[in-house]
Amino acid sequence: MIKIARRKTTLAFALSMLTPLVGASLLATATPVRADDYPSKIVRIVVPYSPGGASDAIARMVGEELGKKLGKKVLVENKPGAGGNIGADYVAKADPDGHTLLLAAAGFMTAAPSMYKNLPFDPAKDYQPLSLLVHAPLLVVVNPDVEVKSLQDFIDLAKSKPGEVTIGNGGVGTAQHLGAEYFASYADIKVNHIAYKGSAPATVDLISGIINAQLDNLVTLIPHIKTERLRPIAVTSAKRVSILPDVPTATEAGLKGFETGTWYGLVGPAGMPAPIVAKLNAALLDILQQPEISKRLLEQGLEPSGGTPEAFSELINEGIARNAKIIKAAGIEPQ
Repeated sequence: MIKIARRKTTLAFALSMLTPLVGASLLATATPVRADDYPSKIVRIVVPYSPGGASDAIARMVGEELGKKLGKKVLVENKPGAGGNIGADYVAKADPDGHTLLLAAAGFMTAAPSMYKNLPFDPAKDYQPLSLLVHAPLLVVVNPDVEVKSLQDFIDLAKSKPGEVTIGNGGVGTAQHLGAEYFASYADIKVNHIAYKGSAPATVDLISGIINAQLDNLVTLIPHIKTERLRPIAVTSAKRVSILPDVPTATEAGLKGFETGTWYGLVGPAGMPAPIVAKLNAALLDILQQPEISKRLLEQGLEPSGGTPEAFSELINEGIARNAKIIKAAGIEPQ
């Protein structure tokens, strides 16, 4: 009886000492995250493509202004490869404290689930949408040495040489790739799609004459159009864009009803605290409403958008469903 009493006393003492520690731990865990405490260090925006493309330009423009809003430096870090999947996976597995963000593009966010058999991340579940940033039409351009002056000329050339005409893109499964696949299907032509690690290297090869054409963002192509190193033949939006008023829409150029495009936004890892999400969303909306930022975006063929995290999440899910149909129709086999 004496031994048992001692064991009970010892156990009771241990529990009495442990209880305050457990309680303190629970209180610490339950302490609410304060938006005022964020950010506590440098914020990084990961761009999953090479420098020089549309996503890189948008990230740097928005990142500079975001740094001013947050009072901390915002760095842009390029992690290209696998059509955006390497950088995307990196952010999906990052600490959800708001210090590592992803410049999300419609391509890998909405096409990857249907493009890859063993995708290491789930675009619909592994991210916290913060805000849509811009919508962007695509532009069809050719190397000036290619003997075409219009979209119809290009279609006629492709039909005369099935599978020989080359169209570059920023990576398998990107919006540019799927846009070109959709274009080829819509125009009933067979072309050779060449994938690169981002739009910039594809543009370099187009200027060099290694490939014949490219379907890409205006922000990537406009500088080279101004220097006449590339020839624009059609824009894929419903209306002409103000920065290239002489370039016809695909419908005007003879491909009636054809429209495609892409979007860019900012997301973080899933599990980010609500106060931080709200703070970032408010900052981004304010940035997009700044007249100077809006002007700079429009001058590059980008339409400022914005919106709530919930609306951005819906856009992502809708895109996943739509691209699943396009990929299946194009006969693209998951890698």
